[in-house]
Amino acid sequence: MPNGYLDDARTQFRKLRELAENALAQVPEESWFVRIDPESNSLALIMKHMAGNMRSRWTDFLTTDGEKADRRRDTEFEDESSDTAEAVRARWDAGWALVFEALAPLTDEDLGRTVFIRGEPHTVLQAVNRQIAHYALHAGQMVFLAKHLAGDRWRSLSVPRGRSERFNETMRERAGRKPPPGGGAS
Repeated sequence: MPNGYLDDARTQFRKLRELAENALAQVPEESWFVRIDPESNSLALIMKHMAGNMRSRWTDFLTTDGEKADRRRDTEFEDESSDTAEAVRARWDAGWALVFEALAPLTDEDLGRTVFIRGEPHTVLQAVNRQIAHYALHAGQMVFLAKHLAGDRWRSLSVPRGRSERFNETMRERAGRKPPPGGGAS
């Protein structure tokens, strides 16, 4: 395993949080509770689910099963009277704090250690990758939903349509590289 994996994992988690929060910032808080159909989740429900997952997975990460006995996963997908934007945001922030607190002390030597999720063994590396993939899925859902809810007010969180070439040129300039002959990736 190359050195630096955990630093990159921390970076990826930060980027996923930033992506989701930049999407949330484009819609009013009352829109966080809108479902586009009866079977879909609102932004608030996705946030609750992610926060519940984070609490369960990252609390005592190395020493207890990642699916805590007191987790009530099904309720993460239910609207509750206590679900205000402020309450959902607090859960979200607390969940992310647990992610980074659990990752902070890990070293490359920990990557091969075994942790359990629902009784299933994972190396720390596998467990971290599993959570990056899971949070990426939900961050993408949040972007899609926020874009839908924002409508014409939406501002791209990545490369805007029709601006790929200019973006690539800017990135190459920052890196001090010239485009390869014939274009494409180098």
